Amino acid sequence: MDAAINTFQSGGTSLIQYLLIGMSYALSAGLQPGPLQAFFLAKVSEQGWRRTLPAAFAPLVSDGPIALVAITLLQALPDNFRNWLQLAGAVLLLYFAWSAFKNWRRDLPPAASDPGSTPKTLGQAALINLFNPNPYLGWSLVMGPAVVSAWEQGPGLAIALLLAFYVTMIGTSLVVIYLMGRAVLVGPSARKTLSLISALLLVGLGLFFLVQAGRGLLS
Repeated sequence: MDAAINTFQSGGTSLIQYLLIGMSYALSAGLQPGPLQAFFLAKVSEQGWRRTLPAAFAPLVSDGPIALVAITLLQALPDNFRNWLQLAGAVLLLYFAWSAFKNWRRDLPPAASDPGSTPKTLGQAALINLFNPNPYLGWSLVMGPAVVSAWEQGPGLAIALLLAFYVTMIGTSLVVIYLMGRAVLVGPSARKTLSLISALLLVGLGLFFLVQAGRGLLS
């Protein structure tokens, strides 16, 4: 009975841990200025926030091939190599945090928008994300190792991690598009606030991965 309780408590802790990883990384990625966020602003300027909302689902279309290749390759690698990749992911997250912090400290230029050349479909929005380097880095060094680690503890944990990531990512994008439509996120002060929030999330996530990788390499 005690063993069952300990197993349940351990699983609960793991579940919360993976949920927080997925939610934190998705939220920080969704708030960072990038090609997809610039696309959102261009579409909102062209056709309004309601008709732009479907573009928030672009990562569901574009991430599939990237995630599949990254996870397949990671499963074939030895555990020690995955620890090194996790360490590289921690460094990457801290670098992103530093970039976001620098954006917070300086005045950000307005996001570029060219309504005449804006993509017209969800598929084209997914292509923007497909050619964005951040998903490749994220799945190779951050989400990929986390999903593989969760799967080894139980498929349910990996599914929970992915659900937390995509629900948070899409939800964040929907809110961002709405606030852009209401002109809440158009000014430089709002963008600086988002950069600060993103930087803090990335620092916390980067330090967590740094500790996890260090424990794996030293054990």
